[in-house]
Amino acid sequence: MLTRREWLSLTMATGAAAALDRLQLAAQQPLLQRAIPSSGEQIPAVGLGSSATFSAAARGEVDALREVMKALVSGGGTVFDTAPAYGASEEVAGRLAAEAGLTNRIFWATKVNVVRGRGGSATADPAAARAQIDTSFARIKKDKIDCIQVHNHADVPTQLGILNEFKKQGRVRYVGVTTTFPAQFGELVATMKGTPMDFIGVNYAIDDRDVEQTILPLAAERKIGVLVYLPFGRTRLFKRVSGQQLPDYAKEFDATTWAQFFLKYVLSHPAVTAVTPATSQARNMTDNLGASRGRLPNAELRKRMVATIDALPGA
Repeated sequence: MLTRREWLSLTMATGAAAALDRLQLAAQQPLLQRAIPSSGEQIPAVGLGSSATFSAAARGEVDALREVMKALVSGGGTVFDTAPAYGASEEVAGRLAAEAGLTNRIFWATKVNVVRGRGGSATADPAAARAQIDTSFARIKKDKIDCIQVHNHADVPTQLGILNEFKKQGRVRYVGVTTTFPAQFGELVATMKGTPMDFIGVNYAIDDRDVEQTILPLAAERKIGVLVYLPFGRTRLFKRVSGQQLPDYAKEFDATTWAQFFLKYVLSHPAVTAVTPATSQARNMTDNLGASRGRLPNAELRKRMVATIDALPGA
């Protein structure tokens, strides 16, 4: 089985031609598409996140990030997740996509969050929220943005209300709410039950399964799309499997790398619309897209996958 770093080096190893044939065959398989529940629109189930990568572009990674975006689109992906709070991410991604002629081939998902204060007492300035959204339009360079969500469940009544205004004006296609903080999951559930929206965005990984209990079933019931963040726990999962061989049973759901193993677990939950792992390497983007090809694990295999990871140190 190939590791995330080894698959390119196969071209110099014994049996390289056969390995490349397998990779090329896998690349010819169609990408998994999932329907956005509120509209039925199909989008590729694996996209690209940017919070820990595109925000660091000032450190000289712009050329690599340009190649990542090209790999996303050339590989059949479209979903790109960003936010004004992610440092330079939104500005850099918008500029690189425009330079490469990719702007209109990407499903742009960004966010808004201009609250003052913390917790339940946090309030948003409506004028500042509208100004931040206008800045996102300028950075992304589109008249209509695919999806804007309220970041970290912050003053949802004010900020989601503003997003719905933009949606009614035809400037935003989908709206929603995100959080990656378990302490906010109860508030998110209440919002999902009482407030119409197209998407939620949450953290979900094979070793971070809290959302399986209530949030994902509720999303399916309420017909709310789910964008998944942090499917690798940033780098946590790769550290946990360092030095470990991919289990042989991964063949049963066509996973050839640990990245695909982790992503296929997330994708095998039917409530998940798309997962957006971050990377600063084009080869990793291609690897990630491979998770949306071939079979997904069934319920029995999902339990086996969890047992494999839970048995490793670093939980």
